[in-house]
Amino acid sequence: MTSLTALIADDERLMREQLRMALQRVWPELQVVAGARDGAEAVALARRHRPDLVFLDITMPVQSGIAAAVELNGEYPVVFVTAYDQYAVKAFEEGAIDYLLKPVDDDRLERTRQRWRQRQISLPAQWQATLQQLGRQLEKPDYLRWIRASVGNSLRMISTGEVLFFQSDEKYTRVQTAGCEALIRMTIKELLPRLDPDEFWQVHRATLVRVDAIEQVRRDDGQRGMLLQLRGHPQPLEVSRGYAHLFQRM
Repeated sequence: MTSLTALIADDERLMREQLRMALQRVWPELQVVAGARDGAEAVALARRHRPDLVFLDITMPVQSGIAAAVELNGEYPVVFVTAYDQYAVKAFEEGAIDYLLKPVDDDRLERTRQRWRQRQISLPAQWQATLQQLGRQLEKPDYLRWIRASVGNSLRMISTGEVLFFQSDEKYTRVQTAGCEALIRMTIKELLPRLDPDEFWQVHRATLVRVDAIEQVRRDDGQRGMLLQLRGHPQPLEVSRGYAHLFQRM
């Protein structure tokens, strides 16, 4: 059995591990040699390890999976893996090895394995054009730019550029700017794919924070976690352990 190698890029460690275990079951001859937490790291690790196949999440901090694939420029065959089906462009059926939605099940992964074997990897030239097109689309995606939120008894249009953070409870999400606090009926799960990942990071299951508003990151010795201090707001925000890796590289 010929040994093959793979790289998995996903900003969530649990997702990387789940895919690695699925590959062990379905594709035992494919050895995962590296894991990346963002697109930029994926590009660097791909050029270091030269894998036979690269699995790329699409929505990642620092650099998206699409941007990473464009930078790799066809050097390595790519399978896109994402939780959001709005990126499922049908043109990928003609060019990419495959496009998988999370959570990836074994039967679907077996189809990816068969596709890879059938192609033995000869990347069509049209895939590069598709990647370039998608890269341009991701540079200017249709992200939310305005939030219609309740401030007291009135409605206000708030630019996402003003928002310091979003923080949710079970029913409402708090929209905090330097000058006011507002409420919207949208969950963090609903908001996340509609916000620019280069502008907003999820730091807790209930909190999204504007990256350029972060003034300081410090350890919370009492909770053995991290706290963020934002410019223009006195309240520190908790970073849960699952998102601490975002700041370990800063």
